[in-house]
Amino acid sequence: MATGARSIGDLQAFKARFFKALAHPVRIRLIELLVQRARTVQELQSAVGLDQSGVSQHLAVLRANHVVTARKEGVAVRYALRDPLVGDLFSVARRIFGNQLAGTQDMLRELKREHRRR
Repeated sequence: MATGARSIGDLQAFKARFFKALAHPVRIRLIELLVQRARTVQELQSAVGLDQSGVSQHLAVLRANHVVTARKEGVAVRYALRDPLVGDLFSVARRIFGNQLAGTQDMLRELKREHRRR
């Protein structure tokens, strides 16, 4: 029985590491760019406005957690999503965020109506 509990813990830890790797604004932006197509560090650097060292550090986190892959092309390194389903994950997340913001807008409208009643 303890083995099953440990396996569940290991699996949950694996999942947590994956989501933790995504949990940074720069890494989210890098993934959004890589959903479109594979890119070099220089292309990513230009798109996010960070120096090469900063982009490389974020890519290293994503690589260590198996979110992206790297392929050397001459002197450049091209990064791509390891699994295109990450794009689907981000798409679902956008829908969830939209639902949450819609709920916030509903509350704002209600607050304004409440204020007018006074």
